[in-house]
Amino acid sequence: MDTNILLENGTNELEVLEFTLAGHHYGINVAKIREILTYQPVTPIPNAHPSVEGIFMPRDTMITVINLRNCLGLPEVNIDGLFIITNFNKLNIAFHVDEVCGIHRLSWADIIKPDSTINVQESGVSTGVIKLEDRLIVILDFEKIVTDISPETGLQVSDIEGLEERNRSDAPIMIAEDSPLLCKLITDCLKKAGYVKLNINSNGQEAWDKLCEYRKEGDLDEKVHMVITDIEMPLMDGHRLTKLIKEDDDLKHIPVIIFSSLVNEEMRRKGEMLGADAQLTKPEIGKLVSAIDNLMDKRKEALEQK
Repeated sequence: MDTNILLENGTNELEVLEFTLAGHHYGINVAKIREILTYQPVTPIPNAHPSVEGIFMPRDTMITVINLRNCLGLPEVNIDGLFIITNFNKLNIAFHVDEVCGIHRLSWADIIKPDSTINVQESGVSTGVIKLEDRLIVILDFEKIVTDISPETGLQVSDIEGLEERNRSDAPIMIAEDSPLLCKLITDCLKKAGYVKLNINSNGQEAWDKLCEYRKEGDLDEKVHMVITDIEMPLMDGHRLTKLIKEDDDLKHIPVIIFSSLVNEEMRRKGEMLGADAQLTKPEIGKLVSAIDNLMDKRKEALEQK
């Protein structure tokens, strides 16, 4: 199946691949997918996590295979199914699914954010739900699934342990991130790095509404010195937020950092075209702090030269 579907930049749209497990319907953002392969035998790894089936090597690249039925607590059955080969957070991983149903083009505004009754902060693996004709499609949090299996693939918090005590408290930063767990990790890391004035938003729409409100009140530059945004978020994604900021004469001077598991070569080009000032992939929290420092220093220099 060809998953190389190109979307225009900043339109707040995404492509979702629908697949099934035990008769239930699930989805994954096509931007994460490299290809889809028919099932092939894998080599088991001794003492691996119960959800790791093993490894295989298509075209000389070793790929770990994760059994999604096991991850979701669904009954095991003896069917071959398919491998969805993904690339995010600089990792190549295959997810073993039953069958693929098709691809749907949607707006992020169509994705319903699951409430706390079905998505507890520490354990939920759903980032959203789509109602499509007669069925519900659950969008899975593949980053969390992988991090739960292998915690060292998540944010590399140790990267900032060596930072000396710094005072950056006069620099207010706006953050748009829909994952409560990731948001807590990011904010904890930034506070350790001296950035304590953090304005937290659960999606791009919330962040955009606040920016417009601050502009109307006349205190935009006092309240926001920088925006850090994820890409995948309900209501409004990070590319759309970046586009709106960088096309607005009153806002375009605000540095925007895209911090997402989806920053691969293609997504980096999209971010550059939209005017993002820096783009980093999720594990690189140390590099995020360096990028913030660099852009804050440039902002200060520009203001001093005025």
